[in-house]
Amino acid sequence: MSSKEDLPVSGAGKEEGTASSNTSNKDFLTAPLNKETQDVSGKTSIAGQDTDNDTEKQELDTAADEVPPRDITGWKWGVVVAAILSSTFLFALDNTIVADVQPVIVTRFNAVSKLSWLSVAFLIGAAATNLVWGKVYGQFNAKWTYILCVLLFEAGSALCGGAPTINALIVGRAICGVGGSGMYVGVMTLLSVTTTIHERPMYVGGTGLTWGLGTVLGPIIGGAFTDSSAGWRWAFYINLCIGALCAPVYIFMLPSKDPRPGVSLKDRAREMDYLGGLLTVGAFISGVMAVSFGGITYPWNSGKIIGLFCCSGVLFILLGLQQVYTILTTTSRRIFPVEFFKSRTILILFCMTAAGGTAVFIPIYMIPIFFQFTRGDSALEAGVRLLPLIFLMIFAVITNGATLSAYGYYMPWYTVGGIFTLIGGALMYTVDTESSTSRVYGYSVLIGIGTGMFAQASFSVAQAVVEPHMIPMAVGFITCAQVSGVTIALAIANSVFLNKSQTGIEKILPGVPVAEIQAAIAGAGSKFVDSLSDSVKLEVLKAIVSAMSKTYILVITAGSLVLVLSVFMKRERLFMAAGGAA
Repeated sequence: MSSKEDLPVSGAGKEEGTASSNTSNKDFLTAPLNKETQDVSGKTSIAGQDTDNDTEKQELDTAADEVPPRDITGWKWGVVVAAILSSTFLFALDNTIVADVQPVIVTRFNAVSKLSWLSVAFLIGAAATNLVWGKVYGQFNAKWTYILCVLLFEAGSALCGGAPTINALIVGRAICGVGGSGMYVGVMTLLSVTTTIHERPMYVGGTGLTWGLGTVLGPIIGGAFTDSSAGWRWAFYINLCIGALCAPVYIFMLPSKDPRPGVSLKDRAREMDYLGGLLTVGAFISGVMAVSFGGITYPWNSGKIIGLFCCSGVLFILLGLQQVYTILTTTSRRIFPVEFFKSRTILILFCMTAAGGTAVFIPIYMIPIFFQFTRGDSALEAGVRLLPLIFLMIFAVITNGATLSAYGYYMPWYTVGGIFTLIGGALMYTVDTESSTSRVYGYSVLIGIGTGMFAQASFSVAQAVVEPHMIPMAVGFITCAQVSGVTIALAIANSVFLNKSQTGIEKILPGVPVAEIQAAIAGAGSKFVDSLSDSVKLEVLKAIVSAMSKTYILVITAGSLVLVLSVFMKRERLFMAAGGAA
């Protein structure tokens, strides 16, 4: 049956998309208001009104009674879910674990100038390959593609742990980003093809749980290894231990789901959009580098940064032309889901997911820095300060998943979540050196609850509003929004923080070398602040905290965006968005 992505509800008015009566399953178009559709039980209904008052109830009952599309049940299924969710944990962990480890690494290799690369390389690998992995999962067996991504991630982790030079470590981080992105898309794809639409939000909530734990435990675990006799290399070797533990489950228990059974590997390979993939990777790499290094490693007006921005812009334009006019590709093969531009819901979800990543990652990075400077916390102690935020965020994610599974209404979560995020961001903007610890906890908790209400929900909604064969592409598209939002937001926040701090400190200490100030702010030379007199130290701390507060303007913007866009979302149930088919 055709998708009801833009299924109108009572009083919703006319939708913008229309489709002919012979629309195929491969056409991602919306049905007209007066178009008759038929649900899985054979009952005929008209969009906007039911031929039977019990249609909605039957749709929900159908969703609830559907047999899960998997051959494994009971404790074995529980083991499988735990194993694949562990890769979400590792992906999030690797994203933040260098926050506390990088000062030791750059000191060990005497490469302070390459400090930014430790986080940027991972983000480049992840952001540049999201859409590529979405297309790969749509063509090849999900189980073995997922295992390939795990192997890539573990190989990158091994290289990072045993890296003899900083350049080898940077390469390893990039490989981890590529493999980790594939694992994340793979988890969402595997869950989408092994669960019903009714139960799926609960499992997506599980990804939010593991993603949240990995995100917050990254700085804590990194700090613990840094302060212990094991050393910083075990911050990467730990991935090998968890991967080895889960390997038997991946190989022998993970359900094998093939999107194109009977099709040869050669024919599947022909369906890949190689030119589109190349343009996508190039555009994201140059764009992420420009945003990450601008104003930090190089001035914004330097030839290198301007060149990177121009390169990224040209490649994105060429990608758009190649995708729209199907140059060296076809409509079914193109890597970018151009069809999604016909969907108001998918575009709104993309923006909201990017905003969610922005709102949660800025406090995760900035709060530990705040406590390290103002309270003298160690790396481990500063990481622990995030627990109130992350625990409440995880609670909100799980509650959201359970409630969506039970009732299906998704629009209110975005509205309320946007309000909480907006208020929390505005309050964090007011934090200064005299703010109490309890105030920081309370304000950050509001952001955690707010983002938890919608951060992972978009995966469930997106999978419900597209045709089944488009689910891997939808997962890749939403994952791209999440990773890109985090990447761009952190790059901007880092640039604002470092530049504002540097400017403020230079006014207080005009004779101090810029390199020493930058190293101190970045965390590679924190003894510099401790060496100052009490009065000067207080002025420096005020400058740093003032610069830090400016980054929360992005959180305020993200919360406002989610709140405004939620007004344009449909007031429908998740199960109805799926056309009544669970």
